[in-house]
Amino acid sequence: MLLWDSVPKQRWKGNPLFSFHVTGLCTHLPIIREQTSCVKTRGRNRNHSMLQVTKKTVCIRRTTEIERMTKNDRERRRKKMRLLLFLTVCQYAISSVHTYSVSNPNVILLMADDLGIGDLGCYGNRTLRTPYIDRLAKEGVTLTQHIAASPLCTPSRAAFLTGRYPIRSGMAAFSRVGVFLFSASSGGLPSEEITFSKLLKQRGYATALIGKWHLGMNCESSNDFCHHPLSHGFDYFYGLTVTNLRDCKPGQGSVFLKGVQKYLVIPVQILGVTLVSLAVVHYVGLLKVPFQALGYCLLITAISLVVLIFFFYHFRHLNCFLMRDHQIIQQPLSYENLTQRLTTEAVQFIGRNTDTPFLLLLSYLHVHTALYASNMFRGKSKHGLYGDAVEEMDWSVGQILDVLEKYNLRSKTLVYFSSDQGAHTEEISSSGEVHGGYNGIYKGGKSTNWEGGIRVPGLLRWPGLIPAGTYMDEPTSNMDIFPTIVKLAGAQLPYDRIIDGHDLMPLLQGKVTRSKHEFLFHYCNAYLNAVRWHPGNSESVWKVFFFTPNFSPEDSNGCYDSHVCFCHGGFITRHDPPLLFDLSRDPEEKVPLTPKTESRFYEILKVIQLAVASHTRSLQAVPDQLSWDNLLWKPWLQPCCSSLFQSCYCDYESEDSLLEVHSG
Repeated sequence: MLLWDSVPKQRWKGNPLFSFHVTGLCTHLPIIREQTSCVKTRGRNRNHSMLQVTKKTVCIRRTTEIERMTKNDRERRRKKMRLLLFLTVCQYAISSVHTYSVSNPNVILLMADDLGIGDLGCYGNRTLRTPYIDRLAKEGVTLTQHIAASPLCTPSRAAFLTGRYPIRSGMAAFSRVGVFLFSASSGGLPSEEITFSKLLKQRGYATALIGKWHLGMNCESSNDFCHHPLSHGFDYFYGLTVTNLRDCKPGQGSVFLKGVQKYLVIPVQILGVTLVSLAVVHYVGLLKVPFQALGYCLLITAISLVVLIFFFYHFRHLNCFLMRDHQIIQQPLSYENLTQRLTTEAVQFIGRNTDTPFLLLLSYLHVHTALYASNMFRGKSKHGLYGDAVEEMDWSVGQILDVLEKYNLRSKTLVYFSSDQGAHTEEISSSGEVHGGYNGIYKGGKSTNWEGGIRVPGLLRWPGLIPAGTYMDEPTSNMDIFPTIVKLAGAQLPYDRIIDGHDLMPLLQGKVTRSKHEFLFHYCNAYLNAVRWHPGNSESVWKVFFFTPNFSPEDSNGCYDSHVCFCHGGFITRHDPPLLFDLSRDPEEKVPLTPKTESRFYEILKVIQLAVASHTRSLQAVPDQLSWDNLLWKPWLQPCCSSLFQSCYCDYESEDSLLEVHSG
């Protein structure tokens, strides 16, 4: 309200006191501009009444006072705006750094081979020393129901890289053999599949795979590299394209010996006896056998035997070699300080990319047989060579964590540790030493879908973004890593295919409490073996088996007679109705439920059957990458760093050769 409006109008006329009062008020205002304005106004209005002068003076005083207040307000507002702008810039800078670390973190994936969930201190082991892996658990989240998508190496790793059940990519076998065994096989991860390494590379990440690949190499020639890691999004590769086998290490026996004796020796003997008998019968004249046909049969048999003998005699040279990118640098592979070499490569890769977001997949050969350990660890554990290998792998994990500290990358890096499947319980050396791991309370092991074969360690650490020292008992899968890191990298998930994994971050950060995996489907090769159901309104985790492997001996915990369990024919027992377990009450899968012990028995089976039908409809026919044709050794696909006549021998890992390779 204006000062003029506050003055009673009946007091204006002929009231010199009021006129004086107003004039005095104006005169005493401590603003020079307003006083000057009053004087000038009076001078211009000298012939007017005192009331008019006073009225106009009051109006001007009020106007100029408002102007003064407005000027001060504007100044204050300018100061506030400058402060606000400064704070906004600071906030933007801080948020930019934070956004970088959140949306473009470095990613380190540490994958063990055949490690049992019970082999680690953070999962209850009290005799093996794994302080660095346990440190990941202490500083991050421990998944207690982390499930491998397959209980075998090749399909599990295919699912891990693509976020999809291996049946969708053709990486699940209908034959007995469910993994690649030879470097000169033509099968492998199809080029049409999208790996997380491809998507992160497109987002500007430096990507490297160090260690085991086991997803194929060539298709039609010995150097087309259609299945090679560099064809699937990795910038750098140092490791093995196949896997670590007993046959790769002299004195460790052979994984093929039992199979050769059982499936080749007797048929060859029968064939030989048959051919000799036909020759004798033809010679004495009892039966006329075309000599040319008999000769061809003898020739084919002889050539086949020679090839088989040559192949198995030179197996180590042909299949056990070390590569850097597309070049073979050591053939055959040397186990001397092998884990140290893999670790050094990983540390150097991190050091080269401190200013660039990077993806590192360090895929250990430990603890798949053949077991090995360097002199620094050999004989130091309480569990023989297997324990030595576990503790050496733990040391390697510590080296990776230390280099993150060195380069101040700890808070910018998501670290994940797991195993491709459970421990191989049937692994026993020729001397009787146990070379398989420990799956804790869980039944079975590698090659089976009992919990011991698929429930694996799952540790994730990301300081500041994942709460430390927490446990998560919800069902998760190794397929979940694909969507998790793809989203963190700011990439788009493929829209033209089904992704079976789910982003883990909401669960890890406590934004949700339930896993998105209501159902998980467990395949034995290409055959649906079991299904896990975690209802949204229940704490129960139901698991049904449509068939189970026949353990041998029957009272054992594995298939010791055949070294691994198989998925069809006389190797399994089918169940109708399926076996039903509640893992929340019976994690050891000891006592199957029945309609008498579980009132909802048939209701549960019905829900699971509907889920199976829906899942089956989502599958599409794809080429079988593990067919016999794709599995068998093809001489024209054989990688060789020298020549077959030189037994494919080379060693560029020596110090002088390494300098030569790098300078070239």
